Amino acid sequence: MKLNDKGLLIVLSGPSGVGKGTVRDALFAMKGHNLVYSVSMTTRPPRAGEVHGHDYYFVTREEFEENIRAGKMLEHAEFIGNYYGTPLEAVSENLNAGLEVVLEIEVQGAEQVRQKMPEAVFIFIAPPSLDSLYNRLRRRGTESEEVIRQRIEKAKREINLAYKYDYIVVNDTVENAADKILAIIRSEHASVKRVLKNYKKMLGVE
Repeated sequence: MKLNDKGLLIVLSGPSGVGKGTVRDALFAMKGHNLVYSVSMTTRPPRAGEVHGHDYYFVTREEFEENIRAGKMLEHAEFIGNYYGTPLEAVSENLNAGLEVVLEIEVQGAEQVRQKMPEAVFIFIAPPSLDSLYNRLRRRGTESEEVIRQRIEKAKREINLAYKYDYIVVNDTVENAADKILAIIRSEHASVKRVLKNYKKMLGVE
């Protein structure tokens, strides 16, 4: 048995509009990593420029609910009438292949992953301020003022849950946030809790 025979699951989470996708794109554009992105599934319609199978798997509500019933979702959540979630099969296959799997998911979904895979690394992406988050949501131009208000109220509740995460990264600039996340991933491979656990497995000691 090798010490690093299984990949690392990295969960990026945070309020809607905080820039999770933009930070994730910047992270993957960096050099010196072994990351794969786990594409989420949703029932919401695609936004301008979004591509099926790259940004999300866009499915019907009936298809999503069938996946839930069949136990094929690692996590899922519903917000403003749409489902969001992570297909389980691809995540498991990539981890078993020794790859570093990045999930970009809602806070509610992160809690479900924590219950099923507590060994994952949980990173909360936070806005510099609620005003900056509000401005980002408005600039996106895809939702009404009422929906934006709902998202801000939801963000307040989610920020209060950030203490459950292993790390908090403030998205002040995209480059800075991506750099910090890559540093966290690298340091996790040398963390005592992770390396010692693998040594115990190798030696047959619990």
